[in-house]
Amino acid sequence: MEYRRFGRTNWQLSEIGYGMWGMGGWKESDDIQSMESLNLAVEKGVNFFDTAWGYGEGHSERLLGKLLQNHPEKKLYTASKIPPKNFKWPARPNYTLEESYPAEHIRAYTEKTLQNLKQETIDLMQFHTWDEGWSNREEWQRTVEDLKKEGKIGAMGISMNRWEPENGIEALETGFIDAVQVIYNIFDQAPEDRLFPFCEANDIAVIARVPFDEGTLTGSITRESTFPEGDWRGTYFVAENLNASADRADLLRPLIPEDSDMATLALRFILENKTVGTIIPGMRKQRNVLANTKCSDGVPMDAELYAKLRTHRWDRKPTTWSQ
Repeated sequence: MEYRRFGRTNWQLSEIGYGMWGMGGWKESDDIQSMESLNLAVEKGVNFFDTAWGYGEGHSERLLGKLLQNHPEKKLYTASKIPPKNFKWPARPNYTLEESYPAEHIRAYTEKTLQNLKQETIDLMQFHTWDEGWSNREEWQRTVEDLKKEGKIGAMGISMNRWEPENGIEALETGFIDAVQVIYNIFDQAPEDRLFPFCEANDIAVIARVPFDEGTLTGSITRESTFPEGDWRGTYFVAENLNASADRADLLRPLIPEDSDMATLALRFILENKTVGTIIPGMRKQRNVLANTKCSDGVPMDAELYAKLRTHRWDRKPTTWSQ
C-alpha cells in the first residue's frame, strides 16, 4: 500500500481508503461479512475509513467503532458526515442554513457520531451536503472552530453534491474547510477544471468518491441490469441513465489490458492524479478488498492508455434521478 499526504492535516493516508455506505442498510448488507472485509482492509494497509450518520442512522458508524476496538495498536483515520437537518439530499439553493446546518444540529450530530464510534475525537467530520449560499455564514464557521478547539474533530470537510464540483469553492475560501470529498473518475473529470487547482494552491485535501460511477466502471452494468427492490441503484440507473452508462462502459472495454479489468483501470486512472489524497471505493466483500488494495503499488499507468482514458470524459448535470 502506498500513502499520500492529506493536505494541511499532514496525515499520511492510504491511497485506497474505504467507503462504508454499503454497510449502512442495503438489503444485502451483512455485519459479519462487513467486519471481515474491514479487518482484511486493515491487514492490507488501509488506514482511512469514511462513513456517515446517514448510512443506516449510525449503523455504519458503529461498525467502524468496532473496527477501531479490533485494532487499538494501529492509527486508523476516521471520517464521517453530518446529515442536513431537513434530511434532504442534495442541498438546494432554496434550503436555508437554519434548515440544514444550524449550530446546535452540527454539534448534536458530532456528538452522536462520537458516541457511535466510542471515541472522544473524530479525525474528519464533513457536511454531507452543501450549498454555496451558506459559505460566509459565521454560525457554522464558529461551530467548526469550537469543535476543533474542544478536540472533538481534527479537521472539517465538505462532501460536494453530485456533478457540482465547484459548489463549495467559496466555502473553501473561508479557511474553515480542510478537505473536500468529490465524485472523480474516468467519466467525471470536471473537478480538474477549478476545484483541484484551488485545492492544490491552498493545501486542501481531496477524497475521490464514486470511483466506479455507482458500478458502471466495474464493467458489471449492462442495458439488462436489474436491482433488488429497495436497492438505491434502481433509482439511479433509470432507463435514461442505464442505457447511456452501459454504452459508455462498452466504449471502454477495448482499452482494458489483457491482465486487468475495468475496475482496476478505474482506480489506476484516479491514482494518476496526485491531487487526490485517497479514494474510497465500497468494499463489502473480501474479494473487492483484495482487488482494490492491489491497485496501490506505486506503478504508474501506461501514458498512452491514460491519454486514451482521458478522452472518455462525460460532463453531466444534476437531474431528479442523479441524486
